[in-house]
Amino acid sequence: MNKETLRTNLDKVIWNIEKARLKVSDHHIVKLVAVGKYTNVENISTLYSLGQRAFGENQVQQLEARSKELEELPIEWHMIGTLQKNKINKLLDIGPSLFQALDNIELALVLEERLAKREQTLDCLLQINSAAEDTKSGVEPHMAIDTYQEIIERCPHISLKGVMSIGAHTDNLQIIRQSFETTKKIFDTLQTDGATICSMGMSGDYELAIECGSNLVRIGSSLFEK
Repeated sequence: MNKETLRTNLDKVIWNIEKARLKVSDHHIVKLVAVGKYTNVENISTLYSLGQRAFGENQVQQLEARSKELEELPIEWHMIGTLQKNKINKLLDIGPSLFQALDNIELALVLEERLAKREQTLDCLLQINSAAEDTKSGVEPHMAIDTYQEIIERCPHISLKGVMSIGAHTDNLQIIRQSFETTKKIFDTLQTDGATICSMGMSGDYELAIECGSNLVRIGSSLFEK
């Protein structure tokens, strides 16, 4: 992709984010994480040169390869995909800025054990399956607050920063909205436990997610489509 196409895409996404956030409040700030899953390192580097700083990857292997290839750039890397237990050490070697898909207490306990051995900490988001879909991982909404607080109590090396969810997989906007509103209600409750990040919204639904209270969106195809 050429630089001008990427610039046009980035400007359009930022403009859409601005319009959506202003519907919430002048003071509502939204962070953009560019997801590089379907693109190459050259496009990531170009987007960085255009001012984008936070990038996310769905797989540990790809995060590892790209963070090495682009190590001269002070990129803020996010791991946004499901983490298998056998990839934990590799993820901790990379040391991303944020792991967004901590999706169950069992993973949290294994992660805590590895972090403690290394005397490391890791910023994480608790993933909530607010759409109640079998194809999605995450904590069930009715368990989310208890699970979040349990991780705080039992996992001192995990620094929970908030929550993440994926919108319902449907064309019905009302159902998608309900899934986002479910996550936002949980996030509001967890602010007393220090939650500051509500990560909701991808290329197909990020404007709606922002209107529902998201303050971090994960955008891939809208940025990298030709």
